[in-house]
Amino acid sequence: MGSEAVEKAFADIRAALAVLNAEVDGCGSEPFSAADPLAGLADGSLDIVAGAAAVEAGVAGLKARAALKYADTAHALAPPGIPVQAQEMAVAAEIGCVLALGPRAASAFLSVSHALTTTLPLTLAALQAGTISWQHARVMADEAATLDTAGAAALEAHFLDPDTPRPASAAAIGEMPAHRFKHKARAWRERHHAESIEKRHAKGVADRRVEYRPDQDGMAWLSAYLPAHQAMAGWNRLNALSRAAQGPTEPRTLTQLSADHFAQAILTSGTNASTGAGAGTDPTPSSVRAQVLVTVPVFALIGLTDEPAMLDGFGPIPPSMARDLVANGADSFYRVLVDPRDGAPLEIGRSSYRVTKAMRNWLRLRDGQCPFPGCSNSSLDNEADHLLAWHHGGTTGISNLGQPCPKHHRLRHTSGWEPTPATKNQPPGWISPTGRHYKSEHQDWEPPHWPESAQAAMPPEPGGHADYVYIPWSPGEESLHRVLYGSS
Repeated sequence: MGSEAVEKAFADIRAALAVLNAEVDGCGSEPFSAADPLAGLADGSLDIVAGAAAVEAGVAGLKARAALKYADTAHALAPPGIPVQAQEMAVAAEIGCVLALGPRAASAFLSVSHALTTTLPLTLAALQAGTISWQHARVMADEAATLDTAGAAALEAHFLDPDTPRPASAAAIGEMPAHRFKHKARAWRERHHAESIEKRHAKGVADRRVEYRPDQDGMAWLSAYLPAHQAMAGWNRLNALSRAAQGPTEPRTLTQLSADHFAQAILTSGTNASTGAGAGTDPTPSSVRAQVLVTVPVFALIGLTDEPAMLDGFGPIPPSMARDLVANGADSFYRVLVDPRDGAPLEIGRSSYRVTKAMRNWLRLRDGQCPFPGCSNSSLDNEADHLLAWHHGGTTGISNLGQPCPKHHRLRHTSGWEPTPATKNQPPGWISPTGRHYKSEHQDWEPPHWPESAQAAMPPEPGGHADYVYIPWSPGEESLHRVLYGSS
């Protein structure tokens, strides 16, 4: 009966697919909307896309469970004495042939399937329920691979346990692209890994290298594995140089300019480039710098804790790197100290239309990148935008500002897409022309760690918690406070 049941189930699935394809073609038994068939078909097609994605995820979960069940039974049926490695290769080869995958891809698929079915039950359940995709599940498995059992369970619970508190307006991980979830999962892993980020970073620094790979059409790839602050600063500087070089007489695109500036830097010490159109006439001064925000927990800055800092556009970095950037970094690095109580900076406001530099920096801290769903555009390229227009009574405060990238800024003002309200800590979501509401991706602020010495110094309060520990300001912070709030 088992084989017959399987055949019937797949026959039913194929029949359901035929029905859905007819609906997409507008040939269903009845229209989605009798009043407006065309609009109904558009809305119904989106429902089919969403439903298909959920079913696709469920099928991916089924494939993972079935593949691992095959692997387990194949091991049980293997002849005595067969080497384990040979048996694993045989299993991967069988799965690869069934799924038309190469040996490496088949082994990777089996590895993720094993993680899901043995150590990541919440991830497998979410995959089978269709609330996350296979790509999300693979990210979870990759980030949990270097954690111990307790760490993997904590990672999974943080993102998938319904009892984990999170803002109601925040997008669930299944509502953001897998590459954005990977950024969040990596940031959590860096903060909570059992091994110090300093030790792991030291190992990574020892592996720094440059790699070269030939490609088609007389082209090649040249990439470098570098400490994050060097790579991020170099990337942002390339973008800043390229943006500065754009103009009505410059025929090169932004990406072409970045590639030419990169080649110029490594081949000619950054002077007198001869790598493309407009070469030799680049008016960009060598002093152009990109701005980079380094968010440092105050106790990590003064060396009392070992928790990671946050490098804007990258994620967690070792506190030693942050301290070096604050003390000795270029003037393009700006220190942002966070509140020891909740991990977030203070809001900065203004009563005029103009958005100040301080407010733009705070927007970068709040949103991290363009707040449009799935967009990873760096905050350096984004544009401050009044959610409720100034001429309609909107204020120039953080809660009425977004920072969409140029593309999604144009989308907002040339189509039916509209941002939803924001707060000082939560970026705006979006409402599409069809009326669907898409939640925003939120920054993962965490309260900084309190060193034992600071906890012992806290004055007693009802309930056993102090509101503040007094730490004197630096002269720079005192100056910033006077600029922002006056001398009072």
